[in-house]
Amino acid sequence: KYEALSAKVRAKTLAPRKDLQLETLLEILNKERFITCHSYVQSEINMLMKVAEQFNFRVNTFTHILEGYKVADKMAEHGVGGSTFGDWWAYKMEVAEAIPYNASLMTMTGVTVAINSDDGEMARRLNQEAAKSMKYGDMDEISALKLVTLNPAKLLHLDDRMGSIKVGKDADVVLWNDHPLSIYAKPEMTLVDGVVYFSAEKDEEMREWIAAERTRLTNKMLGAKKGGAKTQKPRKKQKHYFECEDLMVEDYSLND
Repeated sequence: KYEALSAKVRAKTLAPRKDLQLETLLEILNKERFITCHSYVQSEINMLMKVAEQFNFRVNTFTHILEGYKVADKMAEHGVGGSTFGDWWAYKMEVAEAIPYNASLMTMTGVTVAINSDDGEMARRLNQEAAKSMKYGDMDEISALKLVTLNPAKLLHLDDRMGSIKVGKDADVVLWNDHPLSIYAKPEMTLVDGVVYFSAEKDEEMREWIAAERTRLTNKMLGAKKGGAKTQKPRKKQKHYFECEDLMVEDYSLND
C-alpha cells in the first residue's frame, strides 16, 4: 500500500518498518533469491522439498547431499540440483550410507550435478574429483567435466557467462598439458575475464628469479655477519588453514 501512494502523500507518511527476514522470504517466493541447502540424508532432503512445494517455491541446490541417490527421482521432479563430494563417505553418522556412485546416479536420473569439497587442498583439484565419477558409474568424460564447469555455473545461474567456452561468455579458461581429468594434468595457463593470471612459463621464470634473489640476500647476510653485524634467530610464520570446525577466528593472527 505504501508503494502505491503518490510521491506527495508518501513524503508525509511514515514508511513501514523494513523487515529483512520477511524481505528475504518474499524474494524467495518471487524467485529472486535462490536457496542452497546443506544436506546429507534422504529424510531432510525430502522434508525441505515438501515444504517448498507446499508454499510454492523451489529449492535451487542441495549441497553435499550424500544420500541424493536415494531420492534422485524426486529431486529431478522438484527441479533441484545437487552439489556433492566425489567419494567421501563413512566419516560420520550422517554419511554412513553415502556411496561414490552418488554423482553418477543423480546425473542419470536427470539432476544437474556438481562436485564440491570443503577441503581447501582438495578444492584445488576438483578436476580429479570429477574424474572419479568415470570410475564410479561409468560416466562419460564430457559429463564428468561438466561436474566442475558448466553444471556449477547452472546451479549459480551464471551459465550465460561462464561454465563453457562460447563467444560472448567470460573468458575464464584453464589450459592443461594433458587431459583435464587426468591425475597427471598440470595447468599451463589460467585466464580470468581474458586476463592471464597464471602462466607456467612465467612461473618458471619467477622461480628462477626468486632462487637467485634468495642466494643474493643469503650471501649479503653472511657477509654482514662476517663483518661483525648483529644477528637474530629466524622467526617462522605459521600459516593456518581454516576448516569447518574452526569457530574462533580471533585465536589466529590474520596479520602474521
